[in-house]
Amino acid sequence: MTEMDIRSQTAAVIPAFNDEKHIGDILRRTRKQLDHVLVVDDGSTDQTSQRAREAGAEVIVHSENRGKGEAIKTGLGHWLDQEVTWVTLLDSDGQHLPEEIDRFLSAAGSATHPTFFIGNRMNNLAGMPFIRRVVNRYMSKRISRVCGQDIPDTQCGFRMLDRQLIPDLLSGGHRFDYDTEVLIVASRKGYRIESVPITTVYSDQVSKIHPVRDAFRFFKLMWRYKAIGKPR
Repeated sequence: MTEMDIRSQTAAVIPAFNDEKHIGDILRRTRKQLDHVLVVDDGSTDQTSQRAREAGAEVIVHSENRGKGEAIKTGLGHWLDQEVTWVTLLDSDGQHLPEEIDRFLSAAGSATHPTFFIGNRMNNLAGMPFIRRVVNRYMSKRISRVCGQDIPDTQCGFRMLDRQLIPDLLSGGHRFDYDTEVLIVASRKGYRIESVPITTVYSDQVSKIHPVRDAFRFFKLMWRYKAIGKPR
């Protein structure tokens, strides 16, 4: 399958929460890469959904904030019944460059076995705050052990997955712990987790992660899968 074929069969899911400042620009650039783009507005109180529609995206709105994991699941469920083969996930706040979707399409075109693609920012750390760098490396090592394969940047939200994996990803964590659980599920379904080099971008974004609450969720998730053990 050529990269052009893969592009025509790829849809995007962009979870968004109070990102009216960035969403329009991100969508216009994403729509230059892909024809099918969906924004899931996770209960925003600003003009996020209006800006998304103005930029030409399809929009689903949650009546209240349910968390990033729930927003992604809503988006994946939407494309499950559509004629797409791949789904790309990227953030709405400008941390991911839509132009780099091409890197994922190229990687998918070279894949010879079931693969889950995830962005890797760790080869170019110039723009990443020091504390994020340390935390990311620590979490990535822990998650890699649980997954049974090396994943250098497990916290990156820029991803591309096979539609056939979607039914297995419609449960699990509600918030940022979902990003981690998806990798574990894909690994245990026999998918290789392949890293795709991407650019590190930080500007005026304010992190929506709650350090104490989300750290607790992370360790709870790790203990749960450790207790389950690796599949035989």
